[in-house]
Amino acid sequence: MKNFIFISPNFPENYKYFCRELKNNGINVLGIGDCPYDALDGVLRASLNEYYYVSSLENYDEVYRAVAFFAFKYGEIDFIESNNEYWIERDACLRTAFNVKTGFMKKDVKKIKFKSQMKKYFQKAGVKTARYCLVKNYAGCRKFIDETGYPVIVKPDNGVGAADTRRIKNDKELEEFFETKSSVQYIMEEYIAGEVVTYDAVIDSKGNPLFETGNVTPDSLMDVVNGGGNCVFYILKQPFEEVLEKGRSTVKAFGAKSRFVHFEFFRLTRDQHIGKKGEIVALEVNMRPSGGISPDMMNYANSTNVYKIWADMIAYDSTLCPTGEKYYCAFAGRRDGKDFAYSEQDILDRFSANIKTVARVPEALSNTMGNTLYVASFATEKEMKQFYAEVLEVR
Repeated sequence: MKNFIFISPNFPENYKYFCRELKNNGINVLGIGDCPYDALDGVLRASLNEYYYVSSLENYDEVYRAVAFFAFKYGEIDFIESNNEYWIERDACLRTAFNVKTGFMKKDVKKIKFKSQMKKYFQKAGVKTARYCLVKNYAGCRKFIDETGYPVIVKPDNGVGAADTRRIKNDKELEEFFETKSSVQYIMEEYIAGEVVTYDAVIDSKGNPLFETGNVTPDSLMDVVNGGGNCVFYILKQPFEEVLEKGRSTVKAFGAKSRFVHFEFFRLTRDQHIGKKGEIVALEVNMRPSGGISPDMMNYANSTNVYKIWADMIAYDSTLCPTGEKYYCAFAGRRDGKDFAYSEQDILDRFSANIKTVARVPEALSNTMGNTLYVASFATEKEMKQFYAEVLEVR
């Protein structure tokens, strides 16, 4: 029996389904988290063979002792995963410490977490990357801007999501950035005019996809985070062929195996220095599932169960889980404080045949995804656009 240690299996809340499908496949599921056992969801408790409570997942020594306890009690550990961007480095350090070779090790962290390091692997995959410089001082950034022109994008070189990502449009904003930035290492990149498109896949131990899909974010998440806007993205009914091609080559270049991946690209919306309209340009890699409710949206869009597909990959390195009829699956994240034209009940009545989920967004994700989420599936893009128009219309 394989031993799988799942770090923080209770967050996001839907990750309990990864655990459930592992347990259904005969995997020994061992959880480590900072949520008391009695407070865990009932589905999750039933899916865990054992749970080790720690006072803080930030405390490496405490988590290390938990892994050591499981190794002593159950024998060799086959997988250590959180499927969570925040703990990617922690996962790698624990794998290295316990010689668990089914995922990225400590030596691999830079290439999968630092945006500047990702570029060489994207280039190896044959994917264009934006020009950049590491932020050291005002003069160095100004020299870079002389080459690229405004606007430019600055963000932490090792960051999660769109946190602390800024678009700088002039010298005054550049000066303000240097006055207010934190002490972390930032990267500055030329601005790319494009919509964000993704390659989402479950990859087997040989680097081959068992399942593939993709989403589109027509509005910048950076603007959602910094401007307090609504969040919009959708799972495609059929992924763009050119994104599938770039995604598969990126998997090989980074050596991604035995995992869920979420790769982000720009699809250029106009001709510019880096390429022609419609070309695919690298943004970043994420060696985990797309965040929040996205796995459920993949299920709705593909009439399947990605939790099972992933668990089948862990247990059997293959899957027989079917996919069925395809749909567009739309996410609309409303921001509190806006005077929307249609109430929640109006939306439920109008789109009763399409709505899959209406819920409050967890506080930890609301900065990016809004405060109330509406997820619905549609047979046509036209129907989906009408949904967005009504859900997000303000008075």
